[in-house]
Amino acid sequence: MRYLWMAIVLSICLFGTACTKVDQKQESVDIIRTLDNWHAAAAKADYDAYFGYFADSAVFIGTDPTENWNIESFRVWSKSFFDRGKAWSFKAVERNIYFSENGKTAWFDELLDTQMKICRGSGVLEKADGNWKIRHYVLSMTVPNENTRAVVEIKSEIEDGILKELLN
Repeated sequence: MRYLWMAIVLSICLFGTACTKVDQKQESVDIIRTLDNWHAAAAKADYDAYFGYFADSAVFIGTDPTENWNIESFRVWSKSFFDRGKAWSFKAVERNIYFSENGKTAWFDELLDTQMKICRGSGVLEKADGNWKIRHYVLSMTVPNENTRAVVEIKSEIEDGILKELLN
């Protein structure tokens, strides 16, 4: 009888592991669809659809050092872009997705083809009510290593002022 119980427990564990892997494949497809549709909503300037992909307490961090917004602030800042009928156009050219142990949280990184050339996005999603919602997103411009010194020179004056303010 003891061996029967061990066999049952082992079968459940193995079956559960197999199901998790299958679920992660499907969840990855759902996340890819979510992120692609989110980027497409911005390209179409569909304000409601775009912001519908965010969790209520989401954070969006942009490329400027001052751009660290809660979702309501980001809505206000970006509204004029959407109202003009053209927000921004980002298309993922590479994406990696990772999952928490319980499968309810995922994080990702992506390389994007944008009007700013190649950018990198990274973020955290959470599954709520059967849908993946963006909780945190960071957009970064990329800088080739050989151009770092020139970029630092360009941004030094502005960012020295910001650092002085933040450090005081």
